[in-house]
Amino acid sequence: MQNENMMNFNSKNILITGGLGFIGSNLAIRLAGLDAHVTLVDSLIPEYGGNLWNIEPVKDKVVINISDVRDEHSMKYLVQGIDYVFNLAGQTSHLDSMTDPYIDLEINAYSQLFILEACRKHNPGVKIVFAGTRQIYGIPEYLPVDEKHPFKPVDINGVNKMAGEWYHIVYNNIYGIRSAVLRLTNTYGPRMRVKDARQTFLGIWIRNLVERKPLPVFGDGKQLRDFNYVDDVVDALLRCALFEESNGKVYNLGADDPVTLKDTAELLISLNGGGSYKTVPFPPDRKVIDIGDYYGDHSKITSELGWLPKTGLSEGLSETLEYYRRFSLHYWGDGDAA
Repeated sequence: MQNENMMNFNSKNILITGGLGFIGSNLAIRLAGLDAHVTLVDSLIPEYGGNLWNIEPVKDKVVINISDVRDEHSMKYLVQGIDYVFNLAGQTSHLDSMTDPYIDLEINAYSQLFILEACRKHNPGVKIVFAGTRQIYGIPEYLPVDEKHPFKPVDINGVNKMAGEWYHIVYNNIYGIRSAVLRLTNTYGPRMRVKDARQTFLGIWIRNLVERKPLPVFGDGKQLRDFNYVDDVVDALLRCALFEESNGKVYNLGADDPVTLKDTAELLISLNGGGSYKTVPFPPDRKVIDIGDYYGDHSKITSELGWLPKTGLSEGLSETLEYYRRFSLHYWGDGDAA
């Protein structure tokens, strides 16, 4: 097993779909620092979180291709000569998946076949890491949720992400296109979408704090969640790429310190040096797809790939708050592109 200091991406050709988004941009910055040749694919559709400012630290070290993963012909070209594909592009809004299920199907399921077929025909030696979601489990039958938990998605997004995930496993098993899947939980940190709650409630909470507005906490605030700082998620993505043990495998991410939404709000306010929150009724469209308590069991990726969440919630939230205090203009001001 390799450790973090032995991760060698020097001169490797990397393709990141959704590369100008939250996780993709943080991954690109890490890989550029490891001297990889990084190409970012992003449609820059306003609702999906891509933002050119996200890659400001490495803008001269990466290649940007403004394209859509639904463009079959672009993907045929882009995958050629690539060593690793980090397949992060997706429609992540659960509400949007219910109001426009066809778009969600196109992005989270249909386009995944374009990518996989392009690799099968034009670059069968590539390794793919796909960003899945805990949403496929639905309302947990037990906690913590491990990879053997039944699938009971509560929204269209969960159904389509489940299909996209299993396309990758089938192509690994049948065609030998090495693929691994990470089921992400609540990822947070610098460069996440914060102009609204489209991708994560923490985003709008951060913005409200910076703007001195109260944080809206749905229901009684007692729902349990686990949170992963984006640097830890990037580490998991890199491990899945490098380690052959991950081929054909699915891994949950998660944290060892699940916390209620109310306690999360109080922690954020304390770290901010002030602020307030208010409990508000669940909007009906959110209530019907709420999953209640959730926290994941990450013991499989820990035992097989040596991954552990290293960033505590207080530390990660402090870093996130500081980032948006400095760069708010680029996320919800006149320079906003996301």
